Order: sequence, then structure tokens, then C-alpha cells
Amino acid sequence: MRPYLLLTPGPLTTSETVKEAMMSDWCTWDKDYNEGIVEVIRKQLVQLASSRPDDYTAVLMQGSGTFCVEAMLGSVVRPEDNLLVAANGAYGKRMGVIADYYGINHFVMKFEETQQVSPQMIDAYLTEHPEVTHVSVVHCETTTGVLNPLQAVAEVVKKHGKVLIVDAMSSFGGVPIDMAQLGIDFLISSANKCIQGVPGFGFIIARRSLLEQCKGVARSLSLDIYDQWKTMEEGHGKWRFTSPTHVVRAFMQALKELSAEGGIEARHARYCENHRTLVDGMRSIGFETLLKDEEQSPVITSFYYPNADFDFNDFYQKLKAKGFVIYPGKISQADTFRIGNIGDVYPADFVRLVEAIKEL
Repeated sequence: MRPYLLLTPGPLTTSETVKEAMMSDWCTWDKDYNEGIVEVIRKQLVQLASSRPDDYTAVLMQGSGTFCVEAMLGSVVRPEDNLLVAANGAYGKRMGVIADYYGINHFVMKFEETQQVSPQMIDAYLTEHPEVTHVSVVHCETTTGVLNPLQAVAEVVKKHGKVLIVDAMSSFGGVPIDMAQLGIDFLISSANKCIQGVPGFGFIIARRSLLEQCKGVARSLSLDIYDQWKTMEEGHGKWRFTSPTHVVRAFMQALKELSAEGGIEARHARYCENHRTLVDGMRSIGFETLLKDEEQSPVITSFYYPNADFDFNDFYQKLKAKGFVIYPGKISQADTFRIGNIGDVYPADFVRLVEAIKEL
């Protein structure tokens, strides 16, 4: 069932058992589905995200991760509010684009794509602009693989008493995060990332007391997370509109496999070992990483082209023929390609990958 390994930041390589979980059909009105699957997922997500699960709740939303980011911004930030977006890559900038579409008062604080977000600059801006009500940041910016200093950012945002929104699309489930400890108010992620499910829905984990205040804020019917949450609360897992049942069932299986692996700490350790094996191997054959080691996440790794004559498309096709699919680069200031370290892949897979690249 695996023509190749997906070494990408999502969709990613999934286990055979996650794929097999999609082989049955489910009724969206049935108690077995809503209470036996959806409600179990919602509860487990909150337990994974926070050391104080009673303070938080989970909302599942149809669509990709960006659908959930848009749903969250459009349902939480009011017309009279002001949003500060810290952006050091495509996904931070995308939050600014969403804010433009919704007419949200906002300012995008731009950093270089190879630079971590600066807590000091956020602190200075919030001091000068007390009108800011919400701050949003991407935890792992998959444009490059940079891991932003979430704890330091959170400390600054909470010092100023602002609402903290974290796009943890490519980190949640694979990098430890405690929303309660950090003071994160809203966190967004997707089924097909570090939990190792398949594409089709995402989720928002929200501070319950703040979400309860969001009735009537949304500018969209389909992307109203308050209404979606209220329906799930009152209907014991019922979605407002048709849910991706097969994908949801596969996600519950993926959560079971995360637990069996030893939880987020154990998965993080595997991803780190995947990354270490990849980087050591690539450096041994002459490739250079884009980022400094101390700024690098274990999620996805960017490498410079080895020389001016390097043809990425040819390289990609030859690697695919050997059973590996990787990602092109996404930054403007350098020629790079990216290799994902997450999914149902292991250090031995990266040893084989390096050998395949060495042959090419």
C-alpha cells in the first residue's frame, strides 16, 4: 500500500492500521459515531494539550488547517479588536492575508524567513500599542523548519494581558506544548500532521471561558467555531454539517497509536532522532542545512542546493523512483529543498534515504 514514503510536513506517511480504520462507513447521526468517536477525540485532544483540561475545550472543523486558522480568526477577533501577527514565513503571513479578507484591524510584524520571531520586539510593540487585544504566532514555521521560541513569546503576551493564538499546525502532537502552563488561549492544528492521521479536518483547542464569549462574532456560517462548538457540546459530538467520517475514525486510531508509542514526549524523541539521522547523513555527503541547529525544529529540514547546476525536479523524480517523496523549497532568498521528518517513519528510513541520495 506504500508506493513511496512521504517525507513531507503533511499529508505524511501513515500506518497501515490508520488506513485500515477508514474501511468502514459511519452514520453522522449515530450515537456510536458521535459519542463513541467524536467525543472521545475531543476529550483526548484537550488532555494532550493542557495540564488543566477542564479549562479548555476542542472544536473539530471540516477542511484543511488553513480553514481552521481562518475559522478561528474570523470567530474570535471582533471588529473592534486589534490583532498583532508575528510572521517569519508563509504561514504567519497567511494569517495577515486572512485578517485582510475579514477586515480585521491588524499589524503584521515581519521577520526574515530564517530568523526566529523576537519576543523582545513583540514586547516593545505591545508596550507602544496597548490597543492590541490578540497576538498570533506560528510555532513551527514549515516554510523553513524554524521553531519559534513559544515559551518566551507566551511570557511576553501574557505579561501584557493579551489573548494568545498559536498556529501549532506542524508541531502539536510531535513537540510538547502545555497550553495551561504557557497561557495559550487558542491553538490550531490538523489531523494530518504529528498525530499522523489523514487529511480532511482540523481542530481548535480553546480556553473555554473565552470561546463562550464568541457567540455572534463569526463572519461566516460554515466557519463559525462558536456555533460548531455549541452544536458539538449540546449534540454530544454532532457536527453542524456533514463530517468526514472515515477520516475522523482514522484519527481516533492515530490517537491510539500515539498513546501506544508513549505519548508526545516519545514521538518527539523519535522525530528528533529522525532529524539527527537525516542531518548527519546529509552533511556527510556535502549538503548544508539552511538553519542553525539551535533554531531548527525536528519537523522539517531545509537544505541548500549543492551547486549552481542542481536540478531539483530531476532530483525529485529520481528519488521518487527510489521510494522517497520530498518537498521543494519555499523561500525567496535561497535555493533550497525540504525533507519532512514526521509521520510513520523511523531513523532507519532516513539511513536508506541518505544512501539513495548518495547514489544519485
